[in-house]
Amino acid sequence: MARRKQYDFFVAMEHLAENAHTAAEILLDLVRNYSPEKLVSESEKIHDLEREADHIVTELTNELYDAFITPIDREDILVISERLDDILDGINGMTYLFENLVITEMREETDVFAEMVAKAAKGVHTATKEFPKFKNSKTLRKMIDEVNHTESDADRLYSKLKKGLFTEEENVVEIIKWKDIYDRFEEIINDSESAVDIIDGMVIKNT
Repeated sequence: MARRKQYDFFVAMEHLAENAHTAAEILLDLVRNYSPEKLVSESEKIHDLEREADHIVTELTNELYDAFITPIDREDILVISERLDDILDGINGMTYLFENLVITEMREETDVFAEMVAKAAKGVHTATKEFPKFKNSKTLRKMIDEVNHTESDADRLYSKLKKGLFTEEENVVEIIKWKDIYDRFEEIINDSESAVDIIDGMVIKNT
């Protein structure tokens, strides 16, 4: 009888991070070239990535129950996987916001926020890929710091855009819509920072 191939938890986590990164790049392209028609096609791509990620998380969780030995603590694997999934859930949720709030065009500097989301997601992806070789990686620390810096930049942009929204926009409906959108952008980047901070903690724990 053939021996069952051992499940690779690191590969599964990297796959989650890759899906989030890919979704972030799709979101960036959507924001840069926005139209209600493009929203339909690009949203479906992100929905597919999110559904695949849900399947990975379910599979990974089941494997954690069955595994006799795991490369790092089970709780750590579960926490980082959930946070990676949160990033993608946030991006997926953004497409529903655009649809449900009937967004017809982007406000000024929305693309800058989307660029920060993509940059943070790329950093998380690289950090996740580097994590298995953290003892020798020259890239991991750089990526963790880069995501943290991106989150700080995003905080400043978030404050700027929110202030502009409340001081310059006269349409109350638009204020309500864009407050929700800016809040979602901020949450995605916060989840990205949380992901690399968890990885950083796991490196310290396993050193």
